[in-house]
Amino acid sequence: MNAPNPPLRVLIVDDEAPARRRLRDVLADCAAQLPTDIVGEADNGLDALDRVQQEPVDVVLLDIRMPGMDGLECAAHLNRLNAPPAIIFSTAYDAYACQAFDLNAVDYLLKPVRADRLVRALSRAHRLNAAALDHLREAHPKARTHLSVNEKGRIVLIPVADILYLKAELKYVTVRTPVREFLIEESLTRLESEFGDAFLRIHRNCLVASVRIREIGKLPGEDDGHFLRLDGLDERLMVSRRQYSALRDRLKSG
Repeated sequence: MNAPNPPLRVLIVDDEAPARRRLRDVLADCAAQLPTDIVGEADNGLDALDRVQQEPVDVVLLDIRMPGMDGLECAAHLNRLNAPPAIIFSTAYDAYACQAFDLNAVDYLLKPVRADRLVRALSRAHRLNAAALDHLREAHPKARTHLSVNEKGRIVLIPVADILYLKAELKYVTVRTPVREFLIEESLTRLESEFGDAFLRIHRNCLVASVRIREIGKLPGEDDGHFLRLDGLDERLMVSRRQYSALRDRLKSG
């Protein structure tokens, strides 16, 4: 006789307490069909990331619309773990989001969640691939609050508000904060598209946080050479001739 499968370890993530209680009740109703062990709850994406890294989690029931870090961003950070949990999104009806889920074979639950639908979703829950998450973010666009890296098996979050500059180097982008540097595997062009309201291009390979610019100067002995300095950083960053005029106009208009 085969041994019974252990209960699925489930983390419930939703910023609304009634929605979390609803999921707990529905999971209890499903126990005979599919045993689960609720390992905890979180009411925001940051707390969810912390909980998943504290104890083993098989499946995260993850609300999409949450203040601050939403469910899609949280899922992208979770996906950087060496062994990420399966993700099942929950959402109030949104035709565009649901179409994106269907096209990318990503499971989701419509609120209020029904027991039969939850059992079906849990039974086939699987880890998400990066391409599917990218497509979901395109259908449900919102700039991330954090970037992230995997360091020694743990996710380190980098608040976007702390970033001084983003500089492309070979296939990586260096993320500089006042404290340290990080390397991420993302496209500078895509980062500019996502965070263009907060970052300015000063060179083909560099974006800087506009609110951090403290000085723009001219290089001695060069007709068109310029540099800038950022608050919290002594380093002098070169401004290309092509970007200088656009940078100056943007700062004047701001």
